Amino acid sequence: MTKPILCLKDVTLALEGNAGPVEILHGISMDVSEGETLALVGPSGSGKSSLLMVMGGLERASAGTVTVLGQDLNQMDEDQLARMRRDGMGVVFQSFHLIPTMTALENVATPLELAGHKDAFDRAATELEAVGLGHRADHYPAQLSGGEQQRVALARASAPRPRLLLADEPTGNLDAANGDAIIELLFDLRDRHGATLVLVTHSNALAARCNRVIRLHDGRIADPAHDAAQAAAE
Repeated sequence: MTKPILCLKDVTLALEGNAGPVEILHGISMDVSEGETLALVGPSGSGKSSLLMVMGGLERASAGTVTVLGQDLNQMDEDQLARMRRDGMGVVFQSFHLIPTMTALENVATPLELAGHKDAFDRAATELEAVGLGHRADHYPAQLSGGEQQRVALARASAPRPRLLLADEPTGNLDAANGDAIIELLFDLRDRHGATLVLVTHSNALAARCNRVIRLHDGRIADPAHDAAQAAAE
C-alpha cells in the first residue's frame, strides 16, 4: 500500500495572543494520498488556513506529528523546511506574494534558479505560456491585473514540478470570471504535473471539483452529522 504523501496525527497549534496562548487547531489527524485533490472548507476562523500553513511547514505544530513527503517536519530546522518546500512543494497564496521589483518571468524563474536549474528562464517562460501570460513576461506585478498576478503565482508554484501543491483561497481576491479561470488553470496544472493538490476555499463549486472534502469547525474536523447540517444550511 502506498504511503500517504502527507500525514497529520493529533496536531495542535497554539499561537500567542494578547491574553496568552490561543489554541487554533485541536487534535487534527488525517492522511492525504499521492495524487489526491482535497478541499479544506468551513467558516471563517475555523482553522483552514492555519492547517494549510502547518502542512507546508510555514507554521510549526505545537504538538502532534506532521509528516510531509516522507519527512517529519518537527525534526527539521527552518533551512531544511525551506529546502523541502523549494524541492517538493508549491504554495499559492490568496495575496499573490510576487516580488514587485521583478518581472513576471523573473518571479517564476527565481525559485528555479535557487534550486540550481540551469534552464530556469526557459522553464519559467513555458509555465507563463501555460497560464496564458507569455505576452506579459516582461511586465512587473504593478502592471498586471489581479487575475494576471494570480496566474503568475500559479506558474511560479508549478514550475519546479512539485509533488504537493498547496493553495490558500486562490480565488479569494478575484472577481467571478477571473476566479473561474484560475480554478481551471489550477486543475490543469495539477493534471499536467500529477501533483497532489490541497486547497482552502469558501467556494462550494471549487470544493466539488476535488476528490475529497474535509470540513473544519472551531479548529477540529467536523463530525459527519455537523458536516451534513452545515452543508444543508449553505
